[in-house]
Amino acid sequence: MKVDSINEWQNIAEQVISKLQYNILLLKGNLGAGKTTFTQFLLKKLGSEDEVSSPTYSIVNEYHTPKGKVYHFDLYRLKNIDEVYDIGIEEYLDNAFLCIIEWPEVYEEDLHGLNYHTMSIINTGESREITFE
Repeated sequence: MKVDSINEWQNIAEQVISKLQYNILLLKGNLGAGKTTFTQFLLKKLGSEDEVSSPTYSIVNEYHTPKGKVYHFDLYRLKNIDEVYDIGIEEYLDNAFLCIIEWPEVYEEDLHGLNYHTMSIINTGESREITFE
């Protein structure tokens, strides 16, 4: 999948929603790749009227959709797995329609046995290359 303009994020969000089978979405990409922009379009497509912003400083933002709660995490500033558990991530995962986790690398190893999707956004300069598993 490829994004050349801001409007194409809507198509990506629709495609991802149609393929969602699990309630965990790992969102990978370097700074400025479009992770939060994608999340804004995804939540709008899910029917949320909440204002979506990056959880960089709050670590987790909660949004409401007709399908249930969506939690948006940014684990960038967490230094180790203990800090991930300190924020109560397991409880969020158990009580969410969807958990979107930006910068999941610090937590990824502990996801053994859980089903999840991974989406990568690579900024090529001219466009964004997107993979979804």
